Amino acid sequence: MADLLAGKVAAITGAAQGLGAEFAIALAKAGASVVVGDIVSTDETCAAVRALGGQAKGVMLDVTRSESVEAFVDEAVKTFGGLDILVNNAAISGQIRLGSLTDVSSDEWDRVMTVNARGTFECIKAAVRPMKDRGYGKIINIASGTAIKGSPGIPHYVASKGAIISLTRAAARELGGCGIRVNALAPGLTMSEGMKSNPSWSGEIVASNIASRAIKREAVPADLVDTLVFLASPGSDFVTGQTLSVDGGSVMN
Repeated sequence: MADLLAGKVAAITGAAQGLGAEFAIALAKAGASVVVGDIVSTDETCAAVRALGGQAKGVMLDVTRSESVEAFVDEAVKTFGGLDILVNNAAISGQIRLGSLTDVSSDEWDRVMTVNARGTFECIKAAVRPMKDRGYGKIINIASGTAIKGSPGIPHYVASKGAIISLTRAAARELGGCGIRVNALAPGLTMSEGMKSNPSWSGEIVASNIASRAIKREAVPADLVDTLVFLASPGSDFVTGQTLSVDGGSVMN
């Protein structure tokens, strides 16, 4: 697996910690050079990649600002010569608290939709040019099983992830002729650092989520990385426009 992505360049958003950091490390282990972006320092992620003998470049990134996204992609091309893989992981998720639909303010709705949905759109748009230059690319959008199940308590988050699933399909149709594959990975409730620190995602909520699964245990970031690497690798070259649920069988398509 160490040379599965040898010679490839991957860009991962929201990679300072949690799932994004795990994704960056996994892609580096598979041989890719990685560019990691976040609104906070990605030094720890870069250090972890380099400790494995990989190549990493950290960039300050705000996915809601097109100029920041363009600079992020340009840094990948400048540092490593191109862009082959984009992982759209940046999102407001772990800090969201469960509550009634009627309690979600318009400002909070807009903030979640802007980061989660439009941020993904901005990154796809910026990645198209260098991927077209190569005639090849893999775009992996991080969706959520909540968008498939219609989970209550977080309507703005669910709507944003539903938008990502639809955007994945539309982009796959448009970009397939350019050699660019676009897929979504839809995790279930995964106990990342952010989720563990949020009291809304504990106790009975976690227990009921586990009970909905065919494989009855907590999900951890390591459960997602092999699927991510598959979607980034040549093994999925004939797969596009798909949303792949990785949640222990809570969602079954």
